[in-house]
Amino acid sequence: MQQTNSSSAKLIADLNLRVGEELGKSNWTSIEQGRIDDFAKATDDHQWIHVDPQRAASEGPFGGTIGHGFLSLSLLAPTLFEVLIDPLQVKQAVNYGLDKVRFIAPVRAGKRVRNCIRLLAVEDKGRGRWLVTTENTIEIEGEDKPALIAQNLVLLSA
Repeated sequence: MQQTNSSSAKLIADLNLRVGEELGKSNWTSIEQGRIDDFAKATDDHQWIHVDPQRAASEGPFGGTIGHGFLSLSLLAPTLFEVLIDPLQVKQAVNYGLDKVRFIAPVRAGKRVRNCIRLLAVEDKGRGRWLVTTENTIEIEGEDKPALIAQNLVLLSA
């Protein structure tokens, strides 16, 4: 059953009680070479370390191609929808910005990643809008270091 705007507003407002907590982890997402190639086409970033498997294997420091850092960063939106925004059933979610983005480790082609989301702040902006700040850690399956850590700001409307 679809929630009413007032129940969505209460759920968003109640997030204040969870500041500092992990909200959840997204499902694993595969970073396959085809996805890397598609991202290169979309962004005009065709650096060989991303799109030339033979050269990356022989000359690159990672034994093969790696995904673009901004490809990993682009996963914040769908994973945030999965873990936070869809369950709240908000009327609207708008990207507001990023803070403290750090690329920690490369994601080699064929690896899987997921987003571990921790709630940092919820600010009531009035008129049924809240600015939600999360810390996002894109983990790489089987790796000690994450791909990136970033603070994401999203404006939610109930």
